[in-house]
Amino acid sequence: MNTRFKKNTKVFDIMVTAVSGTLSVGVMLYAVYYFGLEEAWPELVLNLFYIACLAMIWMYFFNYRIATRQFNYWCSISLGITVLLRDILFPPPLASYPLHLVCFTLSVMLLCMLTYFYARKDWQSYTKGNLWLIFVIDALIATFYHFDVMFYESIDEYTNYILTEIWIRPAISYGLVACFVTESEGETNPNQ
Repeated sequence: MNTRFKKNTKVFDIMVTAVSGTLSVGVMLYAVYYFGLEEAWPELVLNLFYIACLAMIWMYFFNYRIATRQFNYWCSISLGITVLLRDILFPPPLASYPLHLVCFTLSVMLLCMLTYFYARKDWQSYTKGNLWLIFVIDALIATFYHFDVMFYESIDEYTNYILTEIWIRPAISYGLVACFVTESEGETNPNQ
């Protein structure tokens, strides 16, 4: 198969995203099955968007029927919807109110960054630092959620699944950013 990326480090970046994202989504789908749809339906909705992102990353990696602008647009939309649903409209109840405010603020910032950096036509002009900042903010949000779950919440049978769900989106945003960092300004895809 013909892959879009030739450097081993870029292939490794995409493979890390694909494997970790796929395993995490698989664990969460098992959690939906285990706890029942009535209790875990929000996770199923989020996982549909995560699966869409992972499928597009695979398609983009293998140059299969997806142009750069299509990948840019639909992955950004899917990731943005998960930020909007999980962190802004229906944020998880955190025991620490200051952590809740920090996570909410970072989530709004992440949604604005996704809109600003990826939804514009001149996305290739953004620096690598701008793009990696999206992953960094997503990882910070996950770190604060993780901290709250481990130190402020009671540990029960849900804890492992919650921790898995927290880290799915940063894994996917890592792969998304890794794909875009490799695109050079003058490069165009013939499928566009």
